[in-house]
Amino acid sequence: MKFEDNKVIIIGICGGTCSGKSTISQKIKEFYKDKGVIKINTDSYYKDHSKLSFNKRAVINFDHPNSIDFTLLIKHLNELIKNKSIKEPIYSYKSHKRLKKTKLLKPKRIIILEGLHIFCNDELINLIDFGLFLNLDSQTRLKRRIKRDIKERGRTEEEVINRFNEMCEPMYKKFIYPSRKKANTVINSNQKSINEIINLINEFI
Repeated sequence: MKFEDNKVIIIGICGGTCSGKSTISQKIKEFYKDKGVIKINTDSYYKDHSKLSFNKRAVINFDHPNSIDFTLLIKHLNELIKNKSIKEPIYSYKSHKRLKKTKLLKPKRIIILEGLHIFCNDELINLIDFGLFLNLDSQTRLKRRIKRDIKERGRTEEEVINRFNEMCEPMYKKFIYPSRKKANTVINSNQKSINEIINLINEFI
């Protein structure tokens, strides 16, 4: 990892739902922990719909790029680059809304940016030093999502399957998968070890 002129390095991890983004992001964070790392998930930057009723929030298409508050996300990344702390929003998956409380994030040398839509905004892409797209088949992603959402987000299996088929997969095919062309590297997340991924990152930065 090169640290020329004390430049902040932004590593972008993209892929479909349950493609392994969080797992790989966490492993990268642990690998570079001595350098100083923070991790940002774009889910935290879903637009604020707290004024809507729960039923209306529950049917919002959060898999569309328009669901992300890119303006705030880009503003916060630029502040971190300038060595300023930010107040990161906190999003509740159970209530489908942004909470009033925030999380203080202090600037670090490496920022890991993880999310579905990080290659869907040109201004955001320009901030990313290395972009990785995780490719994984839809059946595996659906199985993982069912397990995760039932355990962590209070969903039923039927709810998860319906949302996957009606929103997740159509938006993946329309926006997320095509955006892989903006990444530096596309890999199958089931076939690369963390050491191989670290080597890929180091080659580009």
